[in-house]
Amino acid sequence: MAEKVIAGDRRALSRAITLVESARKDHREEAVALIERLAQSGRQALRIGLSGTPGVGKSTFIESFGMMLTAQGLRVAVLAVDPSSARSGGSILGDKTRMERLSRDPNAFIRPSPSQTQLGGVARRSREAVAICEAAGFDVVLIETVGVGQSETVVAEMADLFILLLAPAGGDELQGVKRGIMEMADIILVNKADGDLKPVATRTCSDYAGALRLLRKRPQDPQGYPKAMMVSAMEETGLQTAWEEMQALTAWRRENGHFDGMRAAQARYWFREDVRNALLSQLDTPEARSRMADLAGQVGTGGLTPARGAEEMLRWLRRT
Repeated sequence: MAEKVIAGDRRALSRAITLVESARKDHREEAVALIERLAQSGRQALRIGLSGTPGVGKSTFIESFGMMLTAQGLRVAVLAVDPSSARSGGSILGDKTRMERLSRDPNAFIRPSPSQTQLGGVARRSREAVAICEAAGFDVVLIETVGVGQSETVVAEMADLFILLLAPAGGDELQGVKRGIMEMADIILVNKADGDLKPVATRTCSDYAGALRLLRKRPQDPQGYPKAMMVSAMEETGLQTAWEEMQALTAWRRENGHFDGMRAAQARYWFREDVRNALLSQLDTPEARSRMADLAGQVGTGGLTPARGAEEMLRWLRRT
């Protein structure tokens, strides 16, 4: 499978992503071996994370932006994370329908994935899916998050650039200096800067540009970044300028050693996350679920406080 992915086989690429997303233990072992093999290819793509509130036009922007990149001869992969139902656990996975033109482009690959129970706007194995797309020879990998608001920052831990899309009249300077997703963004794009909304988009862009100047400067940013810009995905204006700014920021980070440093920090972050998830998986055995249910019953009747019940559960795990 690794050889086929490296050779650019799209079917093998889809199967590989399905493998790394599987929760089965035997599949997990195969997925780890696959990722190790693919890492030997040494290929790198520009990883761009995209976030924004629902309705801001993320899918429209990605399609217009992706079509512009493929027209320049670049190969583009889109990893779209779709929210999963808290009731049924299912996802619509309709991003290909929204990106009808891009989905037909031979230089593009679109893969929607369910968020399942993962917080932070991305799926649990999105980073490994990015690595697979890199090994398959894509030049740019766009990671579209669920789109839920200011806490959606995990995508910044797997992307080289974090782009935040905003709608016109999306807030004032006070909104702009709120911590969380705002201080993680490298470039803020005010979308829908067309028609009657263009004057509003201009004011919104100005507000956020002022707010960004109040944020503490980060070592990985040259003078003038992060910055706010206006684009129109519908009229396809401002996209080339935004791409040039992304390239300029990436080039500066490469020249000054921040690019590799950020990727190393991200690898350490995902190592810690895998350890945490492995520890949490110890609660997913029949014995552990039984003990949890017993303690939860005692907590529910007032026989134990939640804190004492948690201590009892941890003590039980240490003994087993």
